Amino acid sequence: MKSYEDLDIYKMSLSLFYEVHPASLLLPKYELYELGSQLRRSSDSVNSNIVEGYGRKRYKADFIKFLVYSHSSCLETKGHLLKIKNLYAGLIPEIERFINDYDVLGAKIFNFIKYVENNWQT
Repeated sequence: MKSYEDLDIYKMSLSLFYEVHPASLLLPKYELYELGSQLRRSSDSVNSNIVEGYGRKRYKADFIKFLVYSHSSCLETKGHLLKIKNLYAGLIPEIERFINDYDVLGAKIFNFIKYVENNWQT
């Protein structure tokens, strides 16, 4: 791979961010800067930590650390989506797909962490 842009986890996390961000703006006004902001930040963090980790790929432990951060942010994002689903049923039409997509992304990040741990040459 020549760049973080070649990673499936990067592509998927960026695509999800671009979908979840505008969806978060559908929340009631009083939630835009609470739960909505948390959702936007955690969704962005999934992607940003992949990029930052890749930038430190020369140092295997740093790369893994940022991938773990990304995985944690993925779980956090799913948690926010579940809260929104339960608090504001029907507000975000594609919320079930977002939740499922973050499950898939989390598994892919986890598998990539294992790959880096076992195969990455520094």
